Amino acid sequence: DRDTDKKRIEELLEENMVLEIAQKQSMNESAHLGWELEQLSKSTDLADTRKSFVFELNECASSRILKLEKDNQSLQNTIQELRDASLTSRESSLKFVELEKENQQLSKKIEKLQNQIEKEKQSNQDLETLSEELIKDKEQLQVVMETLKADKDRQVQ
Repeated sequence: DRDTDKKRIEELLEENMVLEIAQKQSMNESAHLGWELEQLSKSTDLADTRKSFVFELNECASSRILKLEKDNQSLQNTIQELRDASLTSRESSLKFVELEKENQQLSKKIEKLQNQIEKEKQSNQDLETLSEELIKDKEQLQVVMETLKADKDRQVQ
């Protein structure tokens, strides 16, 4: 009985060791599966991030395309307006020639007026100088007059 019990204990110990090894392997596999799951979730998050990034890029590209289409439409309208304007370009060129002649005449008048202004400035400066000289002469004459008055008063006394 003892021998069978010992064999039974040894078998149970072996079985226990096998179960412990299996448990460790299971735990390792579980840890590995957890790690893989974590990696998958990260890659899923990454994929979601990429998807949202791609979505944002698409939105940005779409808005740029719309803006460029608006700009293109605006340019097309401008081209059409210029084409319409070029039909009347003969009239415009005649008006341009007339306006150019008028501009030249006005430029000549402006030049004459500027010359007159310069002459008037010079004349004003000359008058100012003359005025200053006359004021000095007046002051000198007043001094002379006061002196003469004083002399006359002395002679009278």
